[in-house]
Amino acid sequence: MSKIPTAALQLQSTVRSDATVRLALVEVPVPEPNDDEVLVRIEAAPINPSDIGALFGPADLDTTRASGDAARPVITADIPADLMETMAGRLDEPQPAGNEAGGIVVRAGVGAQAQALLGRTVGIRGGAMYAEYRSIAAAECLPLPEGVTPIEGASCFVNPLTVLGMVETMRLEGHTALVHTAAASNLGQMLQRVCLADDIGLVNIVRRPEHVTLLRELGAEYVCDSSADTFLDDLTDALIATGATIGFDATGGGRLAGDILSRMETAIARTSPPSTRYGSNVHKQVYVYGGLDRRVTTFNRNFGSAWGLGGWLLGPFQERVGPEAMQELRKRVAAEITTTFASGYSHEVSLAGALTIDAVQGYGARATGQKYLVRPALRGQT
Repeated sequence: MSKIPTAALQLQSTVRSDATVRLALVEVPVPEPNDDEVLVRIEAAPINPSDIGALFGPADLDTTRASGDAARPVITADIPADLMETMAGRLDEPQPAGNEAGGIVVRAGVGAQAQALLGRTVGIRGGAMYAEYRSIAAAECLPLPEGVTPIEGASCFVNPLTVLGMVETMRLEGHTALVHTAAASNLGQMLQRVCLADDIGLVNIVRRPEHVTLLRELGAEYVCDSSADTFLDDLTDALIATGATIGFDATGGGRLAGDILSRMETAIARTSPPSTRYGSNVHKQVYVYGGLDRRVTTFNRNFGSAWGLGGWLLGPFQERVGPEAMQELRKRVAAEITTTFASGYSHEVSLAGALTIDAVQGYGARATGQKYLVRPALRGQT
């Protein structure tokens, strides 16, 4: 095992008083793990949409500019003045970023749980993952099966647990099938595989014809292209076929969430008479869990007397179901990390490589098929 340095690089984001956000690499001490902690050498960390929010906040990525040098690049972007109030809690306080990673446990505290992980490949979560090393509680590590690489395990928390959380939310709230938007994403592909395995009806909403093809090849039966002239009719037909009355929307803005609720009501009305003078009293629910569309969310209240439009995030879901239920979900993720929950990446970049204009434009676009993986061991701006 290679020698562990006393200091290592960490990517930090600082929202500054001059209405800019600054991303830079900083040398920080490599911590000694406490009794119940381990030190993980980070091998791979994905850039998820939630990570982009932590890195840049509400900055306008069209204003991104680079400085520094190849070894220590700096990225700066402007934050609109009217959005600075939302950043008050972060002002002039450097923050590390990166929600999850895969790596090797290279040092362990004296506790039994920590010692059992020494030398193991693990998935970890908890922030500050865009770094060369991360000290973390042993209980927060997901030991990966023999033969699974850190790259294969790097995305073992955010997307897989979000997918399973959606399915469990559907069950907890009494629904039997669901709708998902931006469904050709890595997360959407995982959800399709889970629904096929668990025999759950799923209506996929995508934005391009090629995304329809991609999901069909995964075995999806119901894929609706929002760019097609027949989109609303196609959506209604799919809702009738599946009986889906809950949806999870990754876009957030525009009319889509409202259109889903409206077409759920239409589907119910076509299969059974309205229950009240105000329309169906079958509860229809759409949860917004992403913000790919930055426009204002708009909708018309034409979806009956029982409906909900709210937010959904993994953290509150975990609190809702409790640690025992989450542990069972984590076990499933570990067992299926190279199959059901496998992730693909379009680009691998070093820590420095993540701070280039080209990379920021790539992962900042949040486009399907453009998923970046940070590899701290790489050197230069790969």
